[in-house]
Amino acid sequence: MEEAQEQSPKIAGHEAEEASPPENANVNHHLTVPKLRQYKWWIQMVIFSFLVLSGQSAATLLGRLYFDKGAKSRWMATLVQTAGFPILIPFLFFSPTKHAIAQSNQTNPPSTLILVSFYTFLGVFLAAYCMLYTIGLQYLPVSTYSLISTSQLGFNALFSYFLNAQKFTPFIVNSLVLLTISSTLLVFQNDDSGDSNKTLKGKYVIGFMCTVAASACYALNLSITQLAFRKILKRETFRVVMDVIIYPSLVATCVIIVGLFASAEWRNLRREMKEYELGNVSYVMNLVWTAVTWQVFSIGAVGLIFTVSSLFSNVISILGLPIVPVLAVFIFQDKMSGVRVVAMLLAIWGFASYIYQHYLDDLKLKAESRIVDNVPLVERA
Repeated sequence: MEEAQEQSPKIAGHEAEEASPPENANVNHHLTVPKLRQYKWWIQMVIFSFLVLSGQSAATLLGRLYFDKGAKSRWMATLVQTAGFPILIPFLFFSPTKHAIAQSNQTNPPSTLILVSFYTFLGVFLAAYCMLYTIGLQYLPVSTYSLISTSQLGFNALFSYFLNAQKFTPFIVNSLVLLTISSTLLVFQNDDSGDSNKTLKGKYVIGFMCTVAASACYALNLSITQLAFRKILKRETFRVVMDVIIYPSLVATCVIIVGLFASAEWRNLRREMKEYELGNVSYVMNLVWTAVTWQVFSIGAVGLIFTVSSLFSNVISILGLPIVPVLAVFIFQDKMSGVRVVAMLLAIWGFASYIYQHYLDDLKLKAESRIVDNVPLVERA
C-alpha cells in the first residue's frame, strides 16, 4: 500500500505532465504564426504583381493596336478600360473567411450614403483619367507613352506624403528624381518620320500633356484608395477589394456611355468595324480582350494597395516599363531612339533604387521580429 501510495503521486504527476503542453509550445506557435503570415503576404504580393504586369502590358498593346489598325473612337477605347467589370461580379458571392467575419464585426461599417458618395467620386475620376490615357495612347508611340507614364510614381509619392504619411528615404528620393528626369527627357526628343504613328508635333505635345495629367490623376486615385481603406472602409478583405473595383467601374462605365452617345461617336462604330484592317472579328476581339486585361490589372493594383501600399502598387506598375516598349519595337516597329534608351535606363535605375529601399525595410522588419521572438514569454507577460 505504501508503495502504491508512493507511486501514485509520480503517476499523477506524470499524467499531469502529459496533459499540460510543453513550455516551449507557445513559443513554437508564436514563431510559426508570423512566418505563415509572412509567407502568405509574399504569395499575395507575387500574385497581385503578376496580374498588374501582365494586365497592363497586354491592355496597353491592345489599345495601341486598336488605333494603329484604323479605329478612331476615343470613347470606345475609353469604355473598354472600365466596361469589363461584370466578369468580376461572381467573386462577390464568395463566402468570407472566419477571420474576415470577425474583422468586420470588430469595426463599424460605413453608412450607405458614404459608400455611394465614395464610389461615385472614384467612378467619375476613373472615367476622366481613362479618357486622358486614351488621348495620350492615340497621339504617342506606345514606347513613348509607357515611359511618360512613369511620372505617376513621382505624383504618387507626393500624394502619399500628404495623404498617407509616406516616409521618404534617400533611395526613394533618388528613385523619384530619376523617374521624373526619365519622363521629362521625352519632351525634347524629335518625333519625325521614324515613328510608327507619324503624329504632328502639336498632337505629340497634346498626347504628352494628357498622359502626364492622366498619370497624376491615377496616382491621386491610388493614394485616395489607400486612405479610404484606412479611414472609410476599415477592412482589408477580398470582398472589399472587389467592391472598390466593381462599383467605381460601374459608375465610370455609365459616364463614358453618356459621353459616347453625347459625342455622336456611336454612329460611326459600325463603319469603323467594317474598315478595321484586321477584320470585324478582330475588331470585336480587340475590344473584349482589352476590357478583360484592364480588369486583370485592376485586381492586381487594388490588391497591392491593401497588401502593401499605393506607392508600391505604382512601383510594380512601373516595373512593366521595359516590357511594353520592347514588345512595341517588334509589334508596331517603334524605333528606340537614343533619348528613349537613356530615359528607359534612368527609369529602370529609379525602379531598382526603390526596390532596394523596400529590401532594406524588409530586412529591418525581420531583425525586429527576431528581437521580439527572443524575448521570453514571462517578460512579455
